[in-house]
Amino acid sequence: MPDTITALATAPGSAGISVIRISGQDAIAIADKYFRGKIELSKANTHTIHFGEFVHNEKIIDTVTAAIFIAPQSYTGENTVEISSHGSMIVVDEIINALIAGGARHAEPGEFTKRAFINGKLDLMQVEAVADIIHSTSVKGAQTSARQLAGKFTPRLAQLRQKLIDIASLLELELDFADEDIEFLDRPTIIKRMEETRDYCQTLAASFKSAEILRSGFFVGIAGYPNSGKSTLFNTLLERERAIVSEIPGTTRDYLEETIILNGISVRIIDTAGLRDTKDIIEIEGIKFVESVLEQSNLIIVLNDISQSENYSDKLLKQIEKRFPEHTAILVHNKIDKAIDYKEKSNELYISAKQGKGIDKLKGLLAVKAKESTDRIDDILLNQRQAVLLGQVVSSLNSAIEASKAELDNTVISIDVRQATKSLGEITGEIWSEEVLNNIFSRFCIGK
Repeated sequence: MPDTITALATAPGSAGISVIRISGQDAIAIADKYFRGKIELSKANTHTIHFGEFVHNEKIIDTVTAAIFIAPQSYTGENTVEISSHGSMIVVDEIINALIAGGARHAEPGEFTKRAFINGKLDLMQVEAVADIIHSTSVKGAQTSARQLAGKFTPRLAQLRQKLIDIASLLELELDFADEDIEFLDRPTIIKRMEETRDYCQTLAASFKSAEILRSGFFVGIAGYPNSGKSTLFNTLLERERAIVSEIPGTTRDYLEETIILNGISVRIIDTAGLRDTKDIIEIEGIKFVESVLEQSNLIIVLNDISQSENYSDKLLKQIEKRFPEHTAILVHNKIDKAIDYKEKSNELYISAKQGKGIDKLKGLLAVKAKESTDRIDDILLNQRQAVLLGQVVSSLNSAIEASKAELDNTVISIDVRQATKSLGEITGEIWSEEVLNNIFSRFCIGK
């Protein structure tokens, strides 16, 4: 039997309540050594909460509650106790140290969830949904992860995998009856079923970029010539003074990044160094960052100082569009409070970052662009591991389809179909390796 583990399940630091989790065969017995309540925890029913004192070395550490979950009716599938104490790290450390002295050991990152997977309480897609919920930066991302955690998507992949297993089985069965010229499934039907599965997986894999936006945020890079008002716009969007604003060109030497929430989506605004020729070594280094920052941006705002002219930043806009053809770049005219003679175009934005004019319209546009970038997300918040495996499914099925159309031997087709089923099984965790699990759980916090 696995040993008993313990860790703080809530975020460290001062809080109203902290929760210490214990899981393993001896979890209840170990907690019983220190809990003093109306009844012993070993005599309590599952899914009950008990009030008492946590006592160690004859000293009361804290008044606590202890929630009991008896295997297999727990998150991990093991005996589990969750002790809720007051949210002081001094108290938490004393409780955890006592539990370790009593026979438990400190949990590794994600070990509670790893045990839930090994004990069949969660599949691998649900496991990864747990991490996404914890680190969610958007309402839609959290909701999608919650549906994934509830196991709503796994059956769909399981059906696809079973369909491919059936195809491979029939292809291999035909080989056994090759001398009798018996066909169990005609080629057009096989090809159609494989194409349907391939197309679905291809569409799903294409949602990875949108999933990353829901997971990490919609990145908006602000680019422009020095003194175009980038830092002022940055501060205005944040509604607080974050960047230094100065009339001296080249004030921003590095880049600044902050987050705002627009329509439930995390929008990460990045203020970059002004783009110009300069001999200042520090400023040159700051400008070098700009290209890498813009490369990661989902949307690039090219800020034009309209007090110079309406066409002042046209060259820069064209350079950015040429350098980043797959990115959306929009021209925003700033300093309309200083411009004397200009005519607004319906397809361009005009603002005064200093006076706040047009900022609501700009925020509205950012909200629309962020939402459009995530519209294809519905049932699953795809991560890189899953996207790579889906790509492998598509590649294997393309090979199988080509072999079928070329009327190659069933053995050749079956190998590719079996490989596709293996990749699908690795997505849900029906097929897994210790190396993959360790990589996934290493990104979890210790208490989860």
